[in-house]
Amino acid sequence: MKEEELLKIIKEKNVKIVRLQFTDLDGTLKQVSVPTSDINRVLDNKVMFDGSSVEGFARINESDMYLKPDLSTFTLIPWEDSKAARIICDVMEPDGSNCKESPRYILKKVVDQARQMGFDAHAGPEPEFFIFEGDGLNLKNAFVDSGSYFDMLPLSRSELARREIVQTLEEMGFQVEADHHEVSPSQHEIDFRYADILTTADRVQTFKLAVKTIAIKNGLRATFMPKPIEGINGSGMHVHVSLFKDGQNAFYDPSGEYQLSETFTHFVAGLLEHSRAITAITNPTVNSYKRLVPGYEAPVNVAWAVSNRSALVRIPQARGERTRLEYRSPDSSCNAYLAFAVILASGLDGLKRNLMPPKPINQNIFKMSDSEKTENKIKSLPSNLIEALELSKKDKLVVETLGEKAFEIFLRMKETEWKKFSTAVTDWEIREYFENV
Repeated sequence: MKEEELLKIIKEKNVKIVRLQFTDLDGTLKQVSVPTSDINRVLDNKVMFDGSSVEGFARINESDMYLKPDLSTFTLIPWEDSKAARIICDVMEPDGSNCKESPRYILKKVVDQARQMGFDAHAGPEPEFFIFEGDGLNLKNAFVDSGSYFDMLPLSRSELARREIVQTLEEMGFQVEADHHEVSPSQHEIDFRYADILTTADRVQTFKLAVKTIAIKNGLRATFMPKPIEGINGSGMHVHVSLFKDGQNAFYDPSGEYQLSETFTHFVAGLLEHSRAITAITNPTVNSYKRLVPGYEAPVNVAWAVSNRSALVRIPQARGERTRLEYRSPDSSCNAYLAFAVILASGLDGLKRNLMPPKPINQNIFKMSDSEKTENKIKSLPSNLIEALELSKKDKLVVETLGEKAFEIFLRMKETEWKKFSTAVTDWEIREYFENV
């Protein structure tokens, strides 16, 4: 979008406020609001904020930072009656350089690497979430519906909220491909069309904000927490990835095995090689590992397969321009910019090094014995956050992709989270030990 077009829309729609949005290292969406009477200051990249107040962005003695709007992300905000608009911004240093710890910049660096290799990276996510009654306490009594996978229910409050979420997303420029009830009660999924990987990361952030806002508007609460209730399936965010070269899908080769190209082969090999180390980024919370356990269809097995959903990397049957891989471990608690960055960087590393993957496992891994998994060299993803962090520290690619300073800050935040969890007394411990020890 050109500046003239933006100014025209602001005038025609009588927009009063522009919300300048950016994301911190923890994946939290932040914003600075500016009245449209001061829009020229926005367009001249002169809107400042205190970077020292945002985790990882600046020290107190060098706190002034600037927001550079990406005009292609301009959209009206439907739930504010079109009186407000948003623009996603890049975070800039006072000298005009990019803030190296900005998650959006970290992803843009990997996108540039792909382009230097001749590829455009595309991604499409499948984010799942729960909609509950109340304020997030006593969730077992907070189900809004009793539905399961693909159920068509009477128009419950959660179904009505999901319908409004879809309408809101479409008003914001999303092309929603499907929405449906998920496996667990009060669990839902909305899939939107793939796009270039940076645009998709931007949309994930917008998606999460829209889902939570519309839920609150309907007197409900939405959560992207991976496992809010024990004993039921958790919420993931499967990520579909493809590479294009000269406008053609680089993963597709009609003469290759499974009609997959050498580019695909090397890419999936790199992704598998780094998968255990990048889990700290794609599944960054203590709660993420309550979902990544056997028994709930969770993708804990480091293997790839054609169609088989028991493997970490699945290749859907579609071919031609829709040829892609589906990376099944991430959940929506992740910072989408960082998660997409390490996923893409891992695949590119496989291409650079001409790595070869093991043979695909096209049988149900969930039913394999430990000895069968060992025989097939199938490892498991880390079982908790601290194990995942230790693996990430040992992988040069993860550190280099985030940058040493950003990785150090991320590591510190997550180790603090683990320490808090380790010293907390949980309901399970009370039930297990109060009367029995």
